[in-house]
Amino acid sequence: MQRIIIFANGELPDINKARLLLRTDDYVICADGGTRHARALDRQPGLVVGDMDSISKERWQELQTNNVGIELYPRDKNETDLELALQRAIELGPTEILIVGALGGRLDQTIANLAILSNTLQMPFDICLDDGVEEVLFCRDQAEVHGRSGDIVSLIPWSGAVQGVQTQGLRWSLNRETLYPEKTRGVSNEMLGDSASISIGSGLLLIVHRRQS
Repeated sequence: MQRIIIFANGELPDINKARLLLRTDDYVICADGGTRHARALDRQPGLVVGDMDSISKERWQELQTNNVGIELYPRDKNETDLELALQRAIELGPTEILIVGALGGRLDQTIANLAILSNTLQMPFDICLDDGVEEVLFCRDQAEVHGRSGDIVSLIPWSGAVQGVQTQGLRWSLNRETLYPEKTRGVSNEMLGDSASISIGSGLLLIVHRRQS
């Protein structure tokens, strides 16, 4: 299957920048209230997953009229709607998964969304969160960031020290160094050009890329 876009129910600070993330052949899955973003971006979901507590009756009827697949779960459950949607997306075997609208809004939800992607055992490939302004991904070995000179890139150790951090294309380079979760050394670096590369020797590194324009 081609790339899957999952719309979550977080915030989209700039709808036009979010639109630039989409491709015409994306398969769209919405996590419950993420249907509002799909609608704003004129994208018809192929599947909606969740307990549907954030969908109006009118939107529910619209989805049914358009024969959109709906996987309904009880409100009392152990997973968030996004986690369920992500599990379903992985089962479909895509080449790539991009989660849109999973940042902003409730802080607890944002942290939980990041935590889902930190599971190194369940993720068959790197999965990115993006809202058009900020891009968030985990580096388990090496990663590339594409943007523009002046973009902000923060490197944040996740759940422990990250060793052997090496960067290229960032203003303040790191050369096989260790970043610690209780220190802020990796925050607010800057891209020198259109791309930057990061590699690590061990650990799990959260990369936050904020586009400046």
